[in-house]
Amino acid sequence: MANTQSMCTSFMGELMTATHNFGTAPIRAAGTADTFKAALYLASATINASTTAYSATGEVSGTNYTAGGISVTNGTSPSSTNTSSTAGTAYWTPSASLSYTNVTLTTAFDAVLIYNSSKSNKAVSVHTFGSQTVTAGTFTLTMPSNTTSTALIRLATT
Repeated sequence: MANTQSMCTSFMGELMTATHNFGTAPIRAAGTADTFKAALYLASATINASTTAYSATGEVSGTNYTAGGISVTNGTSPSSTNTSSTAGTAYWTPSASLSYTNVTLTTAFDAVLIYNSSKSNKAVSVHTFGSQTVTAGTFTLTMPSNTTSTALIRLATT
């Protein structure tokens, strides 16, 4: 099987029930943003649109890599804009790149799962990249600009 880049289908439905909070407004009971994490997955794993939650199955393992991945720096509040009277885009990108420091990951990996660790590890999105291995180094996923056309997560109407 293979990993496939996609926004997780369950995430889209959970947005309609206010399960996930990428910012502090509107204020839910907690009034703070949720904690999101990023876990790396082996090239032989199968994570995709049907992934509903983080699982250690198929996740990388190695020196200095912690199961569950790293915390996502969430200093960027979600934004939205109208592109016409009938269309608009909502978008969000982490405020810092995802860096796995001084890791040794010798089995090929090619995907990252962004998930909400504050909400039962519910899946948000899967992002794929070329197959990688790392030996005693830092693996960094550089985040795109937080704009309507390049943000990591974008929802659009037409």
